[in-house]
Amino acid sequence: MFRVSRFMNGILHPAPPAAGPIGPAGPVVIWNLIRRCNLTCMHCYSISADVDFPGELSTAEVFGVMDDLKAFRVRALILSGGEPLLRKDIFEIAARGKALGFYLGLSTNGTLIDDALARRIAATGFDYVGISLDGLGATHDRFRRKAGAFDASLAALRRCRDLGIKVGVRFTLTQDNFADLPGLLDLVEAERIDRFYLSHLNYAGRGNVNRKRDAHFRVTREALELLYARAWDYARRGQHKEFVTGNNDADGVYALHWARRAVPGFDEPRLRVALAAWGGNSSGVNVANIDNLGDVHPDTMWWDCTLGNVRARKFSDIWRDTRHPIMAGLKAQPRKVKGRCATCSYFDVCGGNTRVRAMKVTGDPWAEDPGCYLDDDEIAASPVAAVPA
Repeated sequence: MFRVSRFMNGILHPAPPAAGPIGPAGPVVIWNLIRRCNLTCMHCYSISADVDFPGELSTAEVFGVMDDLKAFRVRALILSGGEPLLRKDIFEIAARGKALGFYLGLSTNGTLIDDALARRIAATGFDYVGISLDGLGATHDRFRRKAGAFDASLAALRRCRDLGIKVGVRFTLTQDNFADLPGLLDLVEAERIDRFYLSHLNYAGRGNVNRKRDAHFRVTREALELLYARAWDYARRGQHKEFVTGNNDADGVYALHWARRAVPGFDEPRLRVALAAWGGNSSGVNVANIDNLGDVHPDTMWWDCTLGNVRARKFSDIWRDTRHPIMAGLKAQPRKVKGRCATCSYFDVCGGNTRVRAMKVTGDPWAEDPGCYLDDDEIAASPVAAVPA
């Protein structure tokens, strides 16, 4: 995840960056507690449906895993699905998470959140609720394959916001919804929504089936130009609004090129060091996924790479085990990638980008990332060398 607003504020108010890559003590764990969902979205990576899936972890099994995660110094849990609110014990699980001291996020489509459910979410103490909007009105409903989904999700955002819950909009960029991005950013402003997360379409699950509908590189760049300009405007005005992107770590390199054009005279060496400290892709290192059956994956988009199952082994043991070739490669410093990624002068910034995308397209997880939208001249040697703070 690239925290755009943090880096925009860093350009305005330069400060010594942390030494070395920034990462939590344990990985952020995105946990797909349930596969059932009331929607069948076009880009669903878990290929969910409105049916019960057998073999999902029991409440007691979930609690046991949470105890291990706490001992492993995991700090953040994102409860996801399917639609996590369809899980009958979701609030028991959430209460347990809060009691253990986790930062707790809820990833939901929002359509089930009425007034009573919003109050229960607030009372449970979720630190963040993220709700997906794939565009405005008809665009969102088409992506979600359900009439009225947009209105229901927007109403959920408002209910949670009005109860003092930190809320965010998640938006997965494709060619088919790019035109709605400016309006969505206006909506985030008008509705006083705390956070906007732009996710690049990754080649996984149903998104892999719809790969031809992925945003072309030109559209990707136009979207980032708009997003970065908005984030910069907020930073200059001293207005707090979080803009983040995900699933394409080239965004950090593009931010440096953007700043060269848009912010003459900024402290480029310091920003360059800060970007390297961020370090880009953290699949298999600082980001982990547990699915509804207890299988552990390097990230949420890599369900066809299973590292182990929490019923058979502790998550902490699975995560440290580098006998699996994918985990060995992801934890290698530096990662042994190929092609343009191997020769990129900004490899320390993006970390070789998204390995699952390389795997889906080429069959080789260490091939160059086919989703990198940067030109060859943009990944050539920087005209300004980074210097330590």
